[in-house]
Amino acid sequence: MFDIHCHVLYGLDDGADSLDDSVKMISLAYEGGTRAIIATPHCNVPNSYRNYHSQLFNDRLAEISDRLARQKIDVTLYPGQEVFCSGRLISLLREGKIITLNSSRYILVEFDFNENSASAYVKLEQLVSEGLVPVVAHPERYAFVCEEPDAAIRMKDIGCLLQVNKGSIKGAFGRPAFSAARHILNERLADFVASDGHSPYVRTPYLADAFEIVCDACSMDYAELLFEENPRAVINNEEIYPF
Repeated sequence: MFDIHCHVLYGLDDGADSLDDSVKMISLAYEGGTRAIIATPHCNVPNSYRNYHSQLFNDRLAEISDRLARQKIDVTLYPGQEVFCSGRLISLLREGKIITLNSSRYILVEFDFNENSASAYVKLEQLVSEGLVPVVAHPERYAFVCEEPDAAIRMKDIGCLLQVNKGSIKGAFGRPAFSAARHILNERLADFVASDGHSPYVRTPYLADAFEIVCDACSMDYAELLFEENPRAVINNEEIYPF
């Protein structure tokens, strides 16, 4: 499996706290069948984590990758960010401050959980007009997706892809997120399931249990698309087609 959303770079946001935590997270992911992870620290969050592309990001990625190689943990790390979708995002992209998912056309974006749907659609349309493919992180956790039955379809029609969190399909974020996640899966609107891992202890990057849930609730073919085929296509900057 391939995980496109994981807060595994220690000391940059609310994810891993130390190098040891980063390695423990990746080791746990490996035990669950993951063989590649895109490291996606929060970026551009108002009054919080900025994490624009820097040498520190590159050094941290290289340091963890080196430790994985020395400990023979066969997981490849790729660069990325979970980018807060703001009005400044286009300018930041043009300034080279934003890292897309493994420098591909795909960009992982998040919103405030109480974002207005009309505002979200405008921001997503702007990204598409720049030739990017927005991957909307955990859409099931946004109030407008839970409250508006056609919100997921609207984002897909704009040209977005949808990444559901493993915790949501297990009920970790409450009933509204659980119901929205299951609806997105049942309607085959999801394009990825990712860990959104933050720790080796809670919200972990272990994906095997989530894979089994999707197999049972939907089908093995769909689970393989969400956990393997589409994430691999992102890493390789290849086209992704609807299920």
